[in-house]
Amino acid sequence: MDDQLWVGVRERVEALAGVPTQAGRHPVFGPGGHGFRLDPVLSPAAVVEVEARIGVELPQEYRTFLLQVGAGGAGPAYGLYPAQLKPGYPLWSGHNADTADYSRLAEAFPATPLDPTALRTLLARCPPEEDDRDPDYLAFLDRWNEVMWGPHRTVGAIPLCSLGDGREQWLVLSGPERGRIWNDDRADHGDLTPAPDGSGGTVTFARWYLDWLDSTEQRLSSVRDQVPDF
Repeated sequence: MDDQLWVGVRERVEALAGVPTQAGRHPVFGPGGHGFRLDPVLSPAAVVEVEARIGVELPQEYRTFLLQVGAGGAGPAYGLYPAQLKPGYPLWSGHNADTADYSRLAEAFPATPLDPTALRTLLARCPPEEDDRDPDYLAFLDRWNEVMWGPHRTVGAIPLCSLGDGREQWLVLSGPERGRIWNDDRADHGDLTPAPDGSGGTVTFARWYLDWLDSTEQRLSSVRDQVPDF
């Protein structure tokens, strides 16, 4: 099935760049950065080298995407962080893409959001005035960063896509959630949570990407029908 999963997908994505839209705000969120352009695919040797560097094989759906569709670019929200093998650069580049600990990607992703009550209790400790000179605020900040942003929270996963305002989506590489997408709302005082697949589970990489492509095509098709010919 994986051999046929991505057939025609690159062509479908690139065709979206030529869809005329009315002036003003784009009807689809995020294309300003990627313009529906995809990076070149990775060679099989490059994928093997990436896997050797991180110590774990990439999830099959994502692995075949890199080989058949592109190394990054057009995709949900602001697009996919590109995978690359450039000296002096992280393996995945983009806003906050280097926050992954590449030395711990073979460890199982914890897949356990904080208890909402514990999160509310922690937030309640924040002083009303966020003053960097206030010892109480600094103590809260230290505790917040330890609990929310400690590297133990995201072992076994890589940030793959920016949602803006510091929010991201991660692809799990190891553990029970391998191959699935998690939302990261920690920058907005939220937490890491599974991206729902609509049936009570966590969405897989392929379903996440193809759902975006289907919905984008439908939205641009309806907009195209409203644009007058000149």
